[in-house]
This record gives sequence, structure tokens and C-alpha cells, in this order.
Amino acid sequence: MNTATPKAQEKIGRVRMALTHQEADRVPVGEFFWTGFLQRCRKKWGEDFDPYRHFDLDYVVITPNMDPRVEPFTILESDDHHVLVRTGFGATIRRTKDAPMPSFESFSITEPKEMADFEWGDPRDPRRFYEGGDDQINGVGDALIRNLPAWDERVNAYVEDFAVFGSVCEPYEYLWRIVGSENALVWMASEPKRFAAFVDRVGAFLLAFCQAQIEAARGRLTGMYIWGDVAYRGGLLFGLSRWRALFKPHVQALITCCRQHGLLTVYHGCGKASAIFDDLLELGLHAYNPLEAKAGLDVVDLKKKYAGRLAFVGNIDVRVLETGNEEAIRREVLYKLRAAAGGGWIFQSDHSITSQVRPESYELALRVLREYGNYPLNHEIFIRYAPSRQRDGFCNPIDKT
Repeated sequence: MNTATPKAQEKIGRVRMALTHQEADRVPVGEFFWTGFLQRCRKKWGEDFDPYRHFDLDYVVITPNMDPRVEPFTILESDDHHVLVRTGFGATIRRTKDAPMPSFESFSITEPKEMADFEWGDPRDPRRFYEGGDDQINGVGDALIRNLPAWDERVNAYVEDFAVFGSVCEPYEYLWRIVGSENALVWMASEPKRFAAFVDRVGAFLLAFCQAQIEAARGRLTGMYIWGDVAYRGGLLFGLSRWRALFKPHVQALITCCRQHGLLTVYHGCGKASAIFDDLLELGLHAYNPLEAKAGLDVVDLKKKYAGRLAFVGNIDVRVLETGNEEAIRREVLYKLRAAAGGGWIFQSDHSITSQVRPESYELALRVLREYGNYPLNHEIFIRYAPSRQRDGFCNPIDKT
């Protein structure tokens, strides 16, 4: 069942063409937003503000309840500044009022031998898709969100006007929430057999969850985001050979599942994960996101290497947007627009629009995009912008020549 209206079909076509290396009418736009930015926007435009509609974005990512066990949060502590919750992952997480992100205080697995006994609920549990409630990935971030509407309702709220992407983790992105990042990296080396067996169990759960999500969508999805933070600013969190042995087969299974259902696939990985780009291309991935500029990634350079083969989503340096400097924002957008030649790029930040970005700064970036991001591109405007260089702590195009 695909209920997309002509407006949604236009956006779906725009996104699909970009991710299959074709030029549509204009460069498509997607984004993720921090709560602080949304609060600033609501103060400016009213409590009914919706960033996707207000800014006329092209797609939205909607995540079902992916917790191992579907259950409400347990509130362990709560006062005016802190709330401590236990989630369906079994993790204990502290959300502090003024902190940008939560802190994990404990995990459900603390010893390697416990990995074999960890119990999941049913990945196909209908409550994941058809009932509202609490879940860790949607609900514990830069704010605590409870009683989220059902995924099916959230999809219906956007499918008539946008391209809608579903959402699934790959195993590393998922398992660190169960064992903790430190244990994950240590046990990967010190308990290789136990860890590999756990990765396979996680992978099987996530593949079944992905299949169930596609079935629950009933034709309403355009694509699937695959979340996989396996890198930091300097490179992969662990060796490439370990990624290939442990995680690559499960990423392959997820991509294959999605492609069999005609879905576009976007892999979201923070940090400098360029070491796995060729592998992801081999697996049939359509696009990579978010291409963090602070990790030294430059979509214009990457496009030269991967044009026509791997598309990209993101790389607009959010630190430039945070400055509020109109000329710097204009330079950033016009330089990165080079990557849109021939399709293969979606305009988006290099992670999320943070609480430090003023609504007017984001609006300016979109105005520049929509003035110069229509096909056929006016390449003459780009000639005045030189390649990005490191300056003042972040990558930013140098002044006009």
C-alpha cells in the first residue's frame, strides 16, 4: 500500500534520482535536528512548528521501537536537573538537564560469559510498529521523550508529503548499548569466540526486525537508514579486518534485504569511516551519511573518487552554521554544491543541526541552496570558490579568488 500524494512522489523521485546518480529538478534536502534548535524554532514560529514541513525538506527518517525488550522506562531517580532511567536495553542512563547528551551509568551485560544468556524479545513483536510508548533510541538523547506515538502513526503523518525512510542498526551500533563501548572493544580482542557468537545473535535479531519493519510499512517506505557508528574522528574504532570478519556479513544481509524490496539504503556512520567505503560499495549500498567535516571528510573530494558509484548525504559543516557568519555559510554551501553535479549528493549537515545553530542561519543555508541548487547547476558560481582547507579549527572554503 503506497499512499504517497503527487507532492510526495515528487520528493521520492528527487531523492531516488540523487541516490542513483541522476540530476532531478533540484538538489534534495534532508536533516536531523537537536531539541534545542527545535525549541528556538518553536519560540520563533509557534508550538506547532514542524521542521520538515516548515523548511520543505524531502525526506524523513522514522525509527520503530528497536529495544531488545519492549517495555516502558523505569524511572530510578528524578529531580529538577536529573532523571535516571532503565530502558528495554537494560541500560541505566542519566539525562541531565543542561547536558547535550545523556550518560550511560550501567549496562545489562558486564561479564563476557553473560553474552550467551542475553534474552531478546520478539523482533517481530507488533507493538514495535503499532503501539506507542518508550524506547531508548527514540527517547533518550539530547532530551528525554516518553510515550512516543506508534511508528505506524508517525509514518502515516508524513508519507503523504515526504519520502519516508525506515531505520535499523547494524550489530556494533546495537550491541554497545547492551555491553558498553569499552567492553565491546576489549572483548572483541580478549573473548573473540564469545563476542563473535554474540554479534551473530544480534545480527539475526536485527535482520528479522528489518524484515518485520518492511512488512509493517506496507509499501510506504522509500528507503532504509542503517545506523553504524564504527569510527571516530581519526578512523575506525577497530581494525578493518575485524570489521570485515564480524560486521560486514550482517551489513550485507541488511542491504540485501532492503534492496530485494526496492528500498534505497543509506548507511549512517559518524567519524572517519572512509576505510569501509569500498566494502559498502561492494555490498550494494546506495549512499553514506553524514560525512563529518571535523573528521577531515570532504564530499567534493569523495565525489571525485566515487562519482556514479556511491552517493553521499551530508557534509555541510555544522560548525560553520553555528558561527552565524553569513558569508562563511554562503561559502560552505556553494563549495559543497560542487558535489551535486551529476546527482549523487543530498544536502544535509555533517551530523545534525545542533542547539547552537540559529534558525536564521539554517534558513540562510537553505536559501543559498535553493538559489543555486537547481539543475542544471550554474558551474560558473562555483569557480569562485576554492577547495576547503583547515582554518580556525574547522574545514571551510577559503575566500573567493
